[in-house]
Amino acid sequence: MDRNIGFVSFRIAGTDGVSLELKKWAEVFEEDGDRCYYLAGEIDTPPDRSMTAPLLHFQEPEVRELYEQCFTNAARPRELTEALHTHRARIKDTLYEFIRRFDIDILVPQNAITIPLNIPLGMALTEVIAETKINTIAHHHDFFWERKRFLVNCVWDYLNSCYPPHLPSIQHVVINTSGQNQLALRTGISSTLIPNVMDFEQPAPGIDDYNADVREALGVAEDELLFLQPTRVVQRKGIEHAIELVARLKRNAVLVISHASGDEGYEYQQRVEEYAELLGIRAVFVQHIIGDSRGTTEDGRKIYSLADVYPHADLVTYPSIFEGFGNAFLETVYHRKPVLVNNYSIYSHDIKPKGFQVIEMDDFISSETVKQTNRVLDDEKLRNDMVEKNHELALKYFSYRNLRSKLLQIAGNFYGNR
Repeated sequence: MDRNIGFVSFRIAGTDGVSLELKKWAEVFEEDGDRCYYLAGEIDTPPDRSMTAPLLHFQEPEVRELYEQCFTNAARPRELTEALHTHRARIKDTLYEFIRRFDIDILVPQNAITIPLNIPLGMALTEVIAETKINTIAHHHDFFWERKRFLVNCVWDYLNSCYPPHLPSIQHVVINTSGQNQLALRTGISSTLIPNVMDFEQPAPGIDDYNADVREALGVAEDELLFLQPTRVVQRKGIEHAIELVARLKRNAVLVISHASGDEGYEYQQRVEEYAELLGIRAVFVQHIIGDSRGTTEDGRKIYSLADVYPHADLVTYPSIFEGFGNAFLETVYHRKPVLVNNYSIYSHDIKPKGFQVIEMDDFISSETVKQTNRVLDDEKLRNDMVEKNHELALKYFSYRNLRSKLLQIAGNFYGNR
């Protein structure tokens, strides 16, 4: 055991991109001999290494109320300023307690000083880092300027000073080149680019006794093609494109949508359901039996992980309009499945140039998209060549060994090489 690493985020639980990447970082740190600790408003990490503080969660009612005031008012009432500082002081005490309790050597805020879902947390982190000069790796996934909903606000002073803060003890990490360029242009802050990764050195688990009945559990017949949409039901995922593709292929196929809309409302899910009905295809929502890990529902049904479903998929659909990087893309490559990808900006700049072979669309399903999909479904050799090539490229560019190399380099900036 060499160093104590302290991860701080809104939540460290579930299958959101930030939680997933955080746990991959923790795995690599631990393999290198470090010990990881966790602070968040919601946590599923080991209790003896974790602190839960509800005020850190963006869904905490008090925090949510402050957030809504910050991003609906054009002018800031004095009472709002005072409330923000009251919460900042409470969170600051929690951060100091976390650092003291676990003797933290390196603090790793995960998106907490990147996206302003909890401004008192961003303020508190900024002040604690400035006061202690603690070695800090700020991992940035989604900057506020990338989201329209943050552009009308009454907290520009806090956004400019805390998202992210420009402090000498912070080393900044971004997940894509666009974020790296914009961070430098807007703030003068240099950063290290570390894309999302997966453990491509290890083989995918595949089909076993537990998940052999996945098709039956999902209601997919043996003679039906299973198209997997491995995302939440939110508008930027472009799920209507997957529905249109299934309809235009005119094959006996089912679109399986793995996750619910979650905290972003159900209006878009209703639109997806209606669109599938309009085009006459079967779209099944299976979030009730897909979990973070295997388990059992209250009525005794098996719960499968997403990794249990991938081996049964004939094609993965990923028609997202916008992504910070693309975890579902890496998962698909890891499980060696052919994939439909919309040419979203980060894919076109950071992933496509590496040479990945996919069924590509440019914001709409064209006749060529349909033709290429049919070709991939019908030609087993073409399909196998595609997925093997993609796995080889991902091992080269997006594996744990790449992450380990970058994290060692950053830690070396603090302590020197070892």
